[in-house]
Amino acid sequence: MYDLLSIIFVVITIALAIMAVEIKDVLKSVYCLCGFFIFIGIFFWLFNAPYLAVFQLLIYAGAIIALFIVVIMLTVKKT
Repeated sequence: MYDLLSIIFVVITIALAIMAVEIKDVLKSVYCLCGFFIFIGIFFWLFNAPYLAVFQLLIYAGAIIALFIVVIMLTVKKT
């Protein structure tokens, strides 16, 4: 069961990483990047590194993505 769960998380993580690079809409790309960071945090948790998982979720998925979204919203041209 653990192996199947790991394989599913690997496939989802790789798909989110590819989508973050390939999607043309910047905001959707940042959302995919946020999902990627969340799944990396899940990997840390599955590999018995809970402190790294918490830091990954708080620093990257929380603060960095919030900063990206604020910058994108401030720089979007209003037509």
